[in-house]
Amino acid sequence: MGDHISIRPAAGKWVVRAGGAVLGESARALELTEGDYPPVIYFPREDLAMAFLEETDTVAACPFKGTAKHYDIHTKSVVIKNAAWTYEAPNDVAAAIKDHIAFYAQKAAVEQL
Repeated sequence: MGDHISIRPAAGKWVVRAGGAVLGESARALELTEGDYPPVIYFPREDLAMAFLEETDTVAACPFKGTAKHYDIHTKSVVIKNAAWTYEAPNDVAAAIKDHIAFYAQKAAVEQL
């Protein structure tokens, strides 16, 4: 199970934007690779404008990472439903992403600066 998930510091600085707003920038983001899926960038909560994010009732279970809680993004112009997720108590193999949030690519733009 340990070789199914790889977590490492994401090179450079990263930004996340949605609904016409910059939600955060980080030089401390993590890149998680899981199996054959594309890598996902996880932002430390401290580097995000958490006022844009509102927790939802949506949860998803991953046998490797644990249970994910989801967030809607609220900006002046739009509400983007279930656009982000976090593992508040990840399994041991994914412990590094605790207190980090990731965004669905079709709902927010995550880009390396």
